Amino acid sequence: MSEKFKSGFVTLIGRPNVGKSTLMNQIIGQKIAITSAKPQTTRNQIRTVYTDEERGQIIFLDTPGIHKAKNKLGEYMVNVAESTLDAVDVVIWLVEPGTFIGPGEQHIIDILQKVKVPVILVINKIDKVKKPEVLTIIDTYRQLYDFAEIIPASAINGEGTDVIVDMIFKYLPYGPMYYDEETVTDQQMRQIAAEIIREKALRCLNDEIPHGIAVTIEVFRERKGGALWDIEASIICEKDSHKGIVIGKGGAMLKKIGSYARQDIEDMMQAQVNLKLFVKVRKGWRDNPAQLRGLGYDSKDIK
Repeated sequence: MSEKFKSGFVTLIGRPNVGKSTLMNQIIGQKIAITSAKPQTTRNQIRTVYTDEERGQIIFLDTPGIHKAKNKLGEYMVNVAESTLDAVDVVIWLVEPGTFIGPGEQHIIDILQKVKVPVILVINKIDKVKKPEVLTIIDTYRQLYDFAEIIPASAINGEGTDVIVDMIFKYLPYGPMYYDEETVTDQQMRQIAAEIIREKALRCLNDEIPHGIAVTIEVFRERKGGALWDIEASIICEKDSHKGIVIGKGGAMLKKIGSYARQDIEDMMQAQVNLKLFVKVRKGWRDNPAQLRGLGYDSKDIK
């Protein structure tokens, strides 16, 4: 290990659906955090590890989008996102390309005024605007806050991600390797499998349902020989009417979700998977602290 080895913690913040998980997956080089076109996809802090043997190690904290909470789950997500700002070496703030600074962005700027570490602004999704517009957007944000760096990028196609990594290493302190170089996440496969199932449900279901679902893994067992895993999971929804929609006519929707999820889980585990999905109703679970804890949300961030 080089004497000039750097290491530290970096949090990704931003409004929901700005591309934080996509950026993290792109930098790490494999899928760790789930993504979808729907806001509030990420609910917990997800920790991933990027190791460069010469330069150092970056531990990324992907957080839920910062938004105005409408229930206990929403409050939990905002608490998770904002609490990371006091425990990292660099903050990455992702924004979409635009010069309109709405209340959501202004709220984040107000939060950043208390931050004592370098803040790097990443203007994501620049593939959606013309290049001259990017300069105007940079100028707009530069007047609002003293950013360490401002980087245009497109997480979906990898444009600008190398620059982001370079700039993170520029501001990280010298330090030890926290994880061995093979580690890419501190999440257990069981957790990732549950998140993959939730992602497929988010992608397949109507807009009014996804925020009201969670996934629990009931069985996660390797058969003798190691070539096949049995996984049984429950999709939790809030209303009886939602249960019917998740199952679909003749079970078609549940089969669709399961088929897509099984493919991704098999790719992740490099093994065959026998996946069985069930649907359960827990009314009002997003506003019930006890149920949130039971579903694995960290107690310290539930008020």
